[in-house]
This record gives sequence, C-alpha cells and structure tokens, in this order.
Amino acid sequence: MTLAPSTCVVTGGAGFIGSHISERLLRDGHSVRVVDNYLTGSPENLAHLRDNSRLSVHELDIADVEALVGVFEGADFVLHQAALPSVPRSVASPEQTWQHCATGTLNVLEAARVAGVRRLVNASSSSVYGDSPVDSKHEDLPMRPLSPYAAAKMAGEALCQAWGRSYGLETVSLRYFNVYGPRQDPLSDYAAVIPLFISIMLEGRRPPITGDGGETRGFTYVDDVVEGNLLALTAPCAAGQAINVGSGTSTSIRQLVEVLNKLLGTQLPPQFVPPRPGDIRHSRADINRAREILGFNPIVDLETGLKNTLDWFRDRAG
Repeated sequence: MTLAPSTCVVTGGAGFIGSHISERLLRDGHSVRVVDNYLTGSPENLAHLRDNSRLSVHELDIADVEALVGVFEGADFVLHQAALPSVPRSVASPEQTWQHCATGTLNVLEAARVAGVRRLVNASSSSVYGDSPVDSKHEDLPMRPLSPYAAAKMAGEALCQAWGRSYGLETVSLRYFNVYGPRQDPLSDYAAVIPLFISIMLEGRRPPITGDGGETRGFTYVDDVVEGNLLALTAPCAAGQAINVGSGTSTSIRQLVEVLNKLLGTQLPPQFVPPRPGDIRHSRADINRAREILGFNPIVDLETGLKNTLDWFRDRAG
C-alpha cells in the first residue's frame, strides 16, 4: 500500500537509522518531525536535509512526556528509533540502558496515545532471542535475553502490546538484525562491528575479532531496514505484531573480514581477542512473516552494502 502524504515523527531521527528513515520520508513527500537529544545521534546526520521545509527538528529527551505530546500533536505516525544501543554498554550501565530503552518507550507510547497518533512502529532488536540454538530466528521462538539491552528491548515490545490492548493504539515492533551502512558511528567505545572494522582496516590495521570468528550475523543494509519501517506504517495485518527485519542470510565474522579485504584490496589478518559477555553466537533472521505481512523483500546484498558503506567512510575521511 502506498503511503499518502503524512506527518511522521521520528524519535532518534538524528541517529544512524533514524536519519535514513527521515531522509526517505522526506524524499517520498511526507512531513517529518525529528526528536533527538543528540546523546548518540548527531546534527551532522541531518545537515543535508535542513533546507527542506517539511522537516522540523526538536531537541528534547524522550523522558519529557509533556514536550513529546506537543511534538506528536497532529502527527499520523511515530517511528520510534530512540534508544541507547549496544550490548556491551548495557552490561556496563544497565540502569541507563533501561531508562532510555524501556522507560523511554513507555513515554513515547503514552505521548502517542494522548496525541491520537494512528500507528507507532517500534524499533526492537534480534537480541531478544538470546542464544537460541535455532539457526534461523523466527518470531514464535521464546525470548531469552542475555543482556540488559536485550531485556529492555523485550520490555519495549511488551509495552507496545499493552498500549495496543489497553488503549487501542496500533503498534508494530520490528526486530532489527545487525543493521549497517553510512552514518554509523565508528568512534564509540561500543561501535558495531562493521563500522569498527572499516575504520580500522582503512588505516591498514588488523581488525579485532572477539572469540574465534565463527560467530554469524545476519547483516542488514540500512536501506532495507528503512523499507521495512515504511511498509509497517500501513500494512493492514501488522498491528500488534513483532516482525523480524533482516537480510535472511548469515555471515561469519571471519567471512566479513574476507569481504572487506577484497573490497579494500588488502590482506589484513584478524587478531583474536576474548569474547564479550552477553554476545550471541549465531543470529540469522527468518523473514517469512515480514514477507507475508509487510511484503518485505531485502534487495541489498552484503558486498554491495559494504561497498556503499566504504564509499561513505572514504568520502568522510577525504
């Protein structure tokens, strides 16, 4: 279903994924209200969009429910991307992660309810599955969080269900699988593996692999995740659902280094370091539900996505 011109709020809209969603919404003719406190997002991610009259940016924290209601008033949809990502960060600072991810989601849901928003799409995470022995993670598996971040995301999904059942607010939770692409921060102490490896390998250094490198991930290019969000806004049967959004494929961390070496024209061997607490051994998305309910079909393969990401990093460095 094509989305008619609408007013959309993107929480965390100056972040990695949120800025890509905002950009796509504007390109498709929608009005966008970005909410961000710049804790992990950056004004630079929206700099190329600032001249668009259909964009407004609101620097505020999702802890401020009253302010959120003011921004949400008159909006059709909320795409809730605001969070404090990273499993290692959550192990180090569990209370901070809970406040931003779980309590923050409650605040956003309540503001959406009060403002009369039509539907809220919630960014959840594949981490809710934990280290399930099933190779392909499907939505009927029990949630077994291994980290405070995963537990907070699981709580966010439960809150979405509760606001749907108690107040009639339509919600959809999308479980992201290892999203990567341009604008992902490589400098954080908790940087995701792809931007971390790219930044290190561009400097001619060996990438550090935690564990033995046999861990597998369903790396998903950000444009495919954006498409999943837009589809979730209008899919008739999506309300009340939790849906995987991923590539449907899996790649080991050793294989990731091989592909990056190929694209860079280098032969940098990895260096192995001890595994991190809370990390999951294997993670690949079963995307049958996304295909059936959303009409979702990822189109960016790993090598193409990594090339696009490398190009962005090179442009940024130059």
